[in-house]
Amino acid sequence: MSLVLPTYDDVVRASATLKGVAHRTPVMTSTTADRATRAQLFFKCENLQRMGAFKFRGGYNAIANLSAEQRRAGVVTFSSGNHAQAIALAGKLLGVQTTIIMPIDAPVAKKAATREYGATVVEYDRYTQNRDDIARDLQHKTGMTLIPPYDHLHVIAGQGTAAKELIEDVGELDYLLVCLGGGGLLAGSALSAQALSPHCKVLGVEPEAGNDGQQSLRRGEVVTIAAPRSIADGALTTYLGQLTFGVIRQYVADILTVTDLQLISTMKFFAERMKIVVEPTGCLGAAAALHGALAFPEGARVGVILSGGNVDLKSYAGFLTQS
Repeated sequence: MSLVLPTYDDVVRASATLKGVAHRTPVMTSTTADRATRAQLFFKCENLQRMGAFKFRGGYNAIANLSAEQRRAGVVTFSSGNHAQAIALAGKLLGVQTTIIMPIDAPVAKKAATREYGATVVEYDRYTQNRDDIARDLQHKTGMTLIPPYDHLHVIAGQGTAAKELIEDVGELDYLLVCLGGGGLLAGSALSAQALSPHCKVLGVEPEAGNDGQQSLRRGEVVTIAAPRSIADGALTTYLGQLTFGVIRQYVADILTVTDLQLISTMKFFAERMKIVVEPTGCLGAAAALHGALAFPEGARVGVILSGGNVDLKSYAGFLTQS
């Protein structure tokens, strides 16, 4: 059976659902970044979104599209942190009970925030246990609806509203750099870019230690890797989704990688020069731009989505003080 892939029309519907609920986050610029890259960079600050990340868009849109019966039964998902908080907050706003399966080593701040939003947290070991199996077991026992962090039509559509807003606010782009974990943000962004800025080259960026997306795009099929280790905790997926890959292979020009050291340097740049907190995963796209993963033509208009700002303060201080 062929997959029914999301379209830009789904993004438009998600935008209507999110109006007045999700923040229309600001777009920031930096003369220093422009000078370093010889381009014009436009940073879409999803670190300033509700619960601190773009994930709120997809999480809220997914729960808002549930039937009354599904809402009564509740929602289960799995996440290292940002999707967890998104589903927990969306559930709180919409009166839906939520259960989140989170890795034991997920950032403490993300687990604490998820519980504070009212969700039940079930912990697991990402290196020895399978989160999909745990989620399906809970779903079978309780009747809850599973809303995965990326491979879901309404999640992808919700995430695509960030790029939609960016292009509406700054105009057409030559390039769009998007963080890549499971592919929800990249797929949604590609749908928006294809509709609103059809000549824009959309590029995914993932941690060098976990380049399953890069391998998948170049092979033409989903590649599964071992659980990667990187400070980009929001991008430690082992494979892309079927829906996300279906969109990515159509509309994404390439997938780049960056190192943890480059992510730390980029976090410092945002703290020192732009006075904003961006988590390691949120720095993926910016790190590719600032550290030459791609050479832009002079004056190119480059959109960069800063996906989130949820980072433990102790870890953040450690990153900023590394030499």
